[in-house]
Amino acid sequence: RQLFVSAQELHTLKVTSQETVIQIKAHVASLKGMAPEDQIIPLAGMPLKDEATISQCGVEVLTTLAVANCGLGGKVHSSLADAGKIRGQTPKVAKQEKMKTGFVNVVPTFGKKDPNAIS
Repeated sequence: RQLFVSAQELHTLKVTSQETVIQIKAHVASLKGMAPEDQIIPLAGMPLKDEATISQCGVEVLTTLAVANCGLGGKVHSSLADAGKIRGQTPKVAKQEKMKTGFVNVVPTFGKKDPNAIS
């Protein structure tokens, strides 16, 4: 049986139907230097269990298995409530004082404004 393993590059492995997933991970570890416990091999969207044989998993001849490296994750923000907030990062600009306008200047007066106006 031949399997294709995609771990940054495509490799061809000769395996038997009784080989387990952990043995395939050991092959990849010898090729790429990734620790077997850090590898995830998904098939049809589900990760394969280490103790299962490739025939139990439903892996066919000439199947391409993608090996993903599961690195340690971490939180980006101090808490999820702070995510996306920019408060405290930008300085507050003081509001400028507006000029005072009297009520008379705002509301137009009725009637004649100057001697030439026709109303």
